[in-house]
Amino acid sequence: MAACSAVHERHGSQTAPRLTVTRTFESSAPIACHHCEDAPCARVCPVEAIRIEAGSVRLDEKRCIGCKMCALACPFGAITPSGTAISGVGGLKVPMPTHSAALDPILAWDLGVRSVAVKCDLCDFLPEGPACIRACPTDALHLVGGDDLDRSADLRRQLAAVAVGPSLPLVSTGEHENP
Repeated sequence: MAACSAVHERHGSQTAPRLTVTRTFESSAPIACHHCEDAPCARVCPVEAIRIEAGSVRLDEKRCIGCKMCALACPFGAITPSGTAISGVGGLKVPMPTHSAALDPILAWDLGVRSVAVKCDLCDFLPEGPACIRACPTDALHLVGGDDLDRSADLRRQLAAVAVGPSLPLVSTGEHENP
């Protein structure tokens, strides 16, 4: 998450990380954009700030109006609204707003803060690819493309067919045997 935040700050985007890590007692897992083929977030965006381009879901932060519809539509919870507080900007002495840690960012609202959607962009501005993959200490993150997904789906189907075995008919012959 820190690598994501740092690389986007250097790029001039919102500094909020584009993925979050969820932890349980047994394990941890990243929550990031799945770049859905039929992206619900893109369908609900009223200003077309989210579009499907070159096989991934792209977000134009400058075009986003902060309506939060995409965050509500995302089935994976991979879009988070984020904004920069005005405290200290231009000499303003506005106290930094604080929220309970239990308050979901979708419900948060701060005076003077323009909130925009933040989601994984696969660090498309970096030739070496996503910063999170390079920074992951356990090598648990991998970038998987369409061909990899097709091969994985084929392998799962083959393994399922082997697991079913000859005990169940795969094609109905129309004839029924009585035991």
